[in-house]
Amino acid sequence: MRLAGLFTRPHEGEQDAPAQEEEPARAETPAPPEPEAPREASVIAFANQKGGVAKTTSTLNLAVALSEAGHRILIVDMDPQGNLTMSQGLNPDQITRSMFDVLVHRLPIEQVIHEAEVDLAVSSIDLAGAELALSSMIGRERALEKALGPVKGRYDFILVDTPPSLGLLTINALVAAEGVIVPVQCEYLSLRGLVQLENTLSMIRENLNPDVEIQGILPTMFDGRTLHSREAIEILQENFGELVFKTRIKKTVRYAEAPVKGSSVLKYDPSGNAAAAYRELAKEVLNGAKARKHA
Repeated sequence: MRLAGLFTRPHEGEQDAPAQEEEPARAETPAPPEPEAPREASVIAFANQKGGVAKTTSTLNLAVALSEAGHRILIVDMDPQGNLTMSQGLNPDQITRSMFDVLVHRLPIEQVIHEAEVDLAVSSIDLAGAELALSSMIGRERALEKALGPVKGRYDFILVDTPPSLGLLTINALVAAEGVIVPVQCEYLSLRGLVQLENTLSMIRENLNPDVEIQGILPTMFDGRTLHSREAIEILQENFGELVFKTRIKKTVRYAEAPVKGSSVLKYDPSGNAAAAYRELAKEVLNGAKARKHA
């Protein structure tokens, strides 16, 4: 590179050219931030084909605990028995429009949502006929997923209570969900049902929803005084490790008393041990959600 001439004096008679004032640098206008994608609710299904394992109790009380923590919650009653609906003081026999109409007649889900402790999409006995009505429909496994689409932006969590079976209603819930919480009674026979649920989830991942996974296994009806309950926890931890929630839902009459009053146990006995257990579960669920977000 030639440097000659860069620093030579001007010839005689020549005047140095007046220095030109530099224009002030223009401040660059920062590019507008890209708009964030609208947040959609995390859909969690509560599933176990065995009845009496506290699916409905856990759906409602976890929902209320998450609501207490400042989150927008919708609970969906997919069980024809309507226990979740009754747990909020509503009579399924007097409901004219329910999840049956949403799944079978494509009624917008907003029209079956009732305001209670949290928003509740209600069930009725008509839902017992939904599996038969859906069986001949194209896309029958995705009816709930499509129904939830328009309202997912309004909530942070949507919790779905399912019937005690692995039929079409439960499959709809698993297809719509990204996570599954499995309440498991602390006894040996209840643990065996997990194998069948895992097989069902494997088929759903392969054919319908590759993203669904077990979010956690929730030990329920735990009685620390009995060897059988403690052994059941050990078996769960040996087989599922960190998938087992640290929270233990212990036996107490409070869980039976609260639905009679049409409320969650957090409203019925807010300072009791039963309410505290579901608040602890809510913390575990929220911490798990943060871990997945930053993974």
